[in-house]
Amino acid sequence: MTVTLRINGSACRFNGDPMTPLVDLLRNERFLTGTKAVCREGFCGACTVHVDGEAVMSCLRPVGLLEGAKVTTIEAMSSGDGPLHPLQASFEAADAVQCGMCFPGMVMSLSHFLRDNPDASRIDIKAAMVGNICRCTGYERIIDAAMAVVAGEHAHG
Repeated sequence: MTVTLRINGSACRFNGDPMTPLVDLLRNERFLTGTKAVCREGFCGACTVHVDGEAVMSCLRPVGLLEGAKVTTIEAMSSGDGPLHPLQASFEAADAVQCGMCFPGMVMSLSHFLRDNPDASRIDIKAAMVGNICRCTGYERIIDAAMAVVAGEHAHG
């Protein structure tokens, strides 16, 4: 089956098994390794990407369902020579990243959530992170980083 979609603004044509998980297309064929294939069950959130503006677990999304879709990965959240996305800058400032496995999925999930909830409370952010697991930080620094974005401490510009 042939599927045409856009990944980080570039046209992509996939010709293969329509049940191939999006995470495999991203990592193995497009070499976008920021999206992590960890649990492959939609439990950990490390594979979160945006599909047509919505945060989704790419391990659970078959490529065959993505005809015409616009996919955004962590690699497109900031250009290599441009400023970091506010969440990336805030994670860095809060020293919230340790091993790095959860970080891309956290940024993708929280950026989507904060886009729709710019005045989120600490409790709101905790609830929004339910689908993302971090085994290193204990979450408090991650929540602090997200709250700093809500407070406007890490804006583009």
